[in-house]
Amino acid sequence: MSKRRSVDLRSDTFSLPSPEMYEALQRAALGDDVYGEDPTVNMLEARAAALTGKEAALLVSSGTQANLVALLSLCDRGDEVLLGGGSDLFNFETGGIAAVAGLHPRPLDDEAGYISPEAVAAAVRPRDVHFGRTRLLCLENTHARSGGTPIPLDLLRALAEIAAKRGLLVHMDGARLFNAAVAQGVDPAEIAAHVHSVSFCLSKGLSCPAGSILCGAAGFIEKARRARKMLGGGMRQAGWLAAPGLVALDNIGRLAEDHARAQRLAVGLMGIDGLRVDAQRVRTNIVIVELQSPDGDAATLISALREQGVRCFSLGKGLRMVVHRNIDDADVEYTLAACRRAMGATTESARPGRSGPY
Repeated sequence: MSKRRSVDLRSDTFSLPSPEMYEALQRAALGDDVYGEDPTVNMLEARAAALTGKEAALLVSSGTQANLVALLSLCDRGDEVLLGGGSDLFNFETGGIAAVAGLHPRPLDDEAGYISPEAVAAAVRPRDVHFGRTRLLCLENTHARSGGTPIPLDLLRALAEIAAKRGLLVHMDGARLFNAAVAQGVDPAEIAAHVHSVSFCLSKGLSCPAGSILCGAAGFIEKARRARKMLGGGMRQAGWLAAPGLVALDNIGRLAEDHARAQRLAVGLMGIDGLRVDAQRVRTNIVIVELQSPDGDAATLISALREQGVRCFSLGKGLRMVVHRNIDDADVEYTLAACRRAMGATTESARPGRSGPY
């Protein structure tokens, strides 16, 4: 058995800042951001706005806060929001959309990794005193629970067109926006052009210690700044968070390395008895692994991998592996070997399509 390593594939939120980020943090010029006087924050927000093709941007503490601030700034209480049933906004943001923003979420099918324009058109309620006003469409790009799927640009255009025809605003939870841009070979602004507001995380694939950015029109960001303050998100010398973000935005192309390793991991997993992976769907840094046997126990597999130092995220009947800056080629090979051992297979006997103990 090879020497045990520690490989954390639960999420790219487990990525660690680079040495250059620590250096930038130490050199950062600081001021009071609540007064708009932190020069490093101002520089980061200007860079983010330019990258996304928007007029302005706002540094917030997290992706959850970015989405909630956007909802508060785009909608009125009682409005209805169309969003994916598998989206993070619907499932993993503590119900803030209802509890804090006072909005009615209406989940639509997004199992493919995106919502269809037809589903959006059918879901918009008629203007009637009995109904909440359908006001906003929220999209997730890339889609975390569907294997990091980026929304195809032609589909995004179609979604934007149907939203405009039905009088809807569009917000994009672009936590992994740059993964989508790198995978599709386009500028982030080409994606963001189809939405009224877009957020992206600094603390996932970009490997900053914390923070997210919300981008949009100047008037929208003015409202968002007020909403951020109301939520307790006003930060003082926030340049310490912004400085690593500036380093990250200089190194967006590095995400292609994560995508390549995720593809290598997916292809290797396909050759292990008892596991099912659709490598063609692995476009970015997320790999979804299913068990071939309907009686398979994903929890047992996850436990067996954890005993070997490999951490994965449970999806109930399957699991998710997310590659990030701190996962190297040796980690990928170690993970594949750990999976072979956990599934009771060997490199020589593993073949796609054969049943295993799970």
